[in-house]
Amino acid sequence: MRSPILKGRSVNPHGTATAAKELSVAEQHLAACRQFAAGLAACGTREQLLAQVPGSFVADLNAARSELWLPGADGTLQLAHSSGSSGLEPELWPALRQAAEHRKVIANTSLRDLGKFAADFAHHTGCAYLSALPLIAAGRLAGVIANYTAAPASEPLLATWRATADIAALAVASAVQSALDKKSITQLSLLFDATKLLNSTLDLAELLELILKIAKTETRADRASVFLVDKKRQQLWSIVAFGLDRQEIRLPLGRGVAGNVAASGELVNVSDAYTLEFFDATTDQRTGYVTKSLLCLPIKHYTGDVVGVIQLLNQTSRGFFNDEDVDFLSKLSGHMAMALENARLHREALEKQRLERELEMARGIQRGLLPDAPPVVPGYELAVSNQPCYEVGGDYYDFLSLGPQTLLLVIADVEGKGVSSALVMSNLQATLRALVMHLHSLEVLTLSLNEMIFNDTKSKKFLSIFLGLVDTRRNGLHYINAGHVPPILVDGKTGKYALLQEGGTVIGLFPEAEYTRGSVKLSPGDVLVACTDGVTEPCDLNEDEYGTERLAACVAEHRHEPAEAIIEAVLEDVRTFSAGGVHVDDQVLMILKVASDGSLDSAKGAVIKH
Repeated sequence: MRSPILKGRSVNPHGTATAAKELSVAEQHLAACRQFAAGLAACGTREQLLAQVPGSFVADLNAARSELWLPGADGTLQLAHSSGSSGLEPELWPALRQAAEHRKVIANTSLRDLGKFAADFAHHTGCAYLSALPLIAAGRLAGVIANYTAAPASEPLLATWRATADIAALAVASAVQSALDKKSITQLSLLFDATKLLNSTLDLAELLELILKIAKTETRADRASVFLVDKKRQQLWSIVAFGLDRQEIRLPLGRGVAGNVAASGELVNVSDAYTLEFFDATTDQRTGYVTKSLLCLPIKHYTGDVVGVIQLLNQTSRGFFNDEDVDFLSKLSGHMAMALENARLHREALEKQRLERELEMARGIQRGLLPDAPPVVPGYELAVSNQPCYEVGGDYYDFLSLGPQTLLLVIADVEGKGVSSALVMSNLQATLRALVMHLHSLEVLTLSLNEMIFNDTKSKKFLSIFLGLVDTRRNGLHYINAGHVPPILVDGKTGKYALLQEGGTVIGLFPEAEYTRGSVKLSPGDVLVACTDGVTEPCDLNEDEYGTERLAACVAEHRHEPAEAIIEAVLEDVRTFSAGGVHVDDQVLMILKVASDGSLDSAKGAVIKH
């Protein structure tokens, strides 16, 4: 039964009867507060307590209608519960905002003065006046009570409302904080479990499936997709999607919702995807699916870089994704980014291992294309060293017999390094061996070689080559130098040297070229040294190249030693010179030494043995 004090009767402060009435007012005020507090204490759950607050103002404290407004995640007041007269849905009236902002009671605001909608609201509810009471607990705004009455609320009634609002503030703040604590604990538990799952695999496809499962389950989304950022191609790509066939989807950065989020790093959360100007409805049109609510969130690395995008469609329980969904995914974003980065590095490591195995196999195949050892040439010594800077390289050498007393020395250097140069090198080897079976003219052989390599590479790759035809019967050397490092012929007696430069331009760069042949006489003790630029171009700390002169001087100094010893001396000299310098290139070094002990003449007519 409502207390008469709350009906707003006026009292005279003078006289005994009046004092008794004032005591009665105080007692009724205290009783109302106790009853209000007891009602809140009897509530078992947070929602029951929040609903009890406006319910008590209507049932026991003379409000025709009462509403409880709570601050949302963005600080804006949101209606939590209401009781009493109903009709139109209320708005966030200016009085409510003022009470929250200034933290003071805004009493007896006339709804008819707030515009047409407020007047319609008053008409439907029978409430003409609004009083807004802020709920302040520990210096913080816990919410706002909106009490509506048909007539202006009296001062005694407002005083009772203020007192009960103080009680409500403590109860609401405690209930909200308790709920927040429970929510935080639950969310931390979910994050912990989700993090454990994300760290349980390094398989990228499986990881993406886990991310989608976690996000889809916790936000109650109907469908979900994860897109990864491919910075090199400036694209997003996906290999999994819930509700769709497994496939790889690629789209440029900036296109569609996911592309825009990846480019901007800003999330998108809408209840109607079709209101977005950059929403691409192609998938909906193709599949018949209807996208409504959409949440698209960037997955950011701890550095701030966007490594991916997670997109959720159609929240199933409430029809929209709320702040809690965004908060959960935002907190999980860093863990997702780290897991994706680990999976990417693992994938790259596996790919690197696969490539290393393939390169090792390719290196074995390439080695098989090169001679195991130089042939035995009566009256001559042959030695060769091959040191590729990578697993495979573009340097090539060969010894091809064109007759019983004729040997073709080949040394070549394909432009560039690595796999592409190795492929051209293998093509050169096959082409050259096919040509020498039918062509014994050095000029025609070189022209044919140039034409075939040009047609195969379309001038995107070229090579330098030295072809030296050794005639053991006449002790002569015929050669063509096609743009190669000039071989050096060192005189066995004097140590003087000559460069073998006759020939023409490199192979494979121009469709037509001309080549001229050079010839030299070989004498006992002479040393022919041929190499690739990996021998002559290493630099010292002053960036001076080793060069042809140093190579010739080293060979001249060691010309009386066996061919193998000359090679070791040259390589050691190059290493010593270039110590501390920077130079990475393939190295091939070939030595042909003419016998100096009289065995040259006795070897005439002997057959070259491979």
